[in-house]
Amino acid sequence: MGSFEIGVILPGVAEQQRTGLTLGTAARHAEQAGLDGVWHGDHLAVGGPVLDAPIALATAAAATTRIRIGVSVFIPAIRPLAWAAKQLATLQYVSGERLVLGVGSGGGPRQWEAAGVPYGERGQRTDTALALLPRLLAGEPVLLPDDGGALARVEPARPHPDEPAPPGEAAPPGEAARLGKATHLGETARLGEAAHLGELGHPGGPQHPGERPHPGESASPGERGHPGEPGDGAGRPSRRVEGGEPGQPVRLTPAVAMPPVWVGNASAAAIRRAARLGDGWFPSLVSPAEVAAGRDRLAELTAAHGRPSSVIAIGAVALVGGGPSAQAEIAAGVSAGYGRPLEEVASIPLTGPPAQVAERLAEYRAAGAAHAVVGISGGDWRAQVELLAEVSSLLPR
Repeated sequence: MGSFEIGVILPGVAEQQRTGLTLGTAARHAEQAGLDGVWHGDHLAVGGPVLDAPIALATAAAATTRIRIGVSVFIPAIRPLAWAAKQLATLQYVSGERLVLGVGSGGGPRQWEAAGVPYGERGQRTDTALALLPRLLAGEPVLLPDDGGALARVEPARPHPDEPAPPGEAAPPGEAARLGKATHLGETARLGEAAHLGELGHPGGPQHPGERPHPGESASPGERGHPGEPGDGAGRPSRRVEGGEPGQPVRLTPAVAMPPVWVGNASAAAIRRAARLGDGWFPSLVSPAEVAAGRDRLAELTAAHGRPSSVIAIGAVALVGGGPSAQAEIAAGVSAGYGRPLEEVASIPLTGPPAQVAERLAEYRAAGAAHAVVGISGGDWRAQVELLAEVSSLLPR
């Protein structure tokens, strides 16, 4: 069994304003405490104060030298692809290639409307982005997709063998069909402003009803192809050319190494995407049993694609030192924020003394996870980081 790493969601805007804690100071504190990563959610318009993820993480990168810099999770499909690639390449460059790229396709319809991007195209646009980002970051000339996200005579950068979807694997309406109701803790779902989970959710935020984020995200009712979308019905982008002759290829510099891609969400669609296009699977607010089931399916699919095994990271929410009442309060916030039955999430929050939290994380480790990205829900953020570092010291490295 390999080592287990713990990262933390950086404090949200409300916590920064309440305590005067800056992103740079917070990131430096997490690094000095001995944690393995600092993470930030990616949200545009969620009804509350949120920061732009690449800029926030660039601030964290400038204040640190060792710690991972992660997005929990980045939504490439909501942006023009070249612009998304430039943001990621810049972040990878200024961080000294410490970026970990969590990727999702959720956030709720209102965010996509605010960005002027059709919500129904998110599955295909995400697959297209994952296929082309490695080449764009490498500085290769790339013919960009049409407005609908279809590839214009460009083959995906990673293996893409035919994969018939098993019956019943399509995510049902409401973004669910999860191998564990997905979520990504990234910047919302406030447990009354107490949650620092990115301000919860990805380690994400209150999402569209029925949409369980990753500490952030969601699988789309199809992520296997949406009605009226070009594609093969299995989430794979079309390779046809829209509108006749393609335009000129785009080449971005400076070239950087492609960061590891962890596909967010616990849905069947997300597992298929992780096996096909990612380097890891990143479900949030799920049980160890759900992680184990997803691990087995992921191993089956990656082997079928002839790809190396994927890393597994989980998104969690914690109040180290909190008692049963704190766990119940946090679980109620998760239930309300993500529209999940309370009994389903009652045991998800990590509470109790450091030794108890370490035991809980050891269960995830035994299920196949190698990383935990933790959103802090309540208490003093800096003190919670120090307690998480103590938790980390209790886990075999």
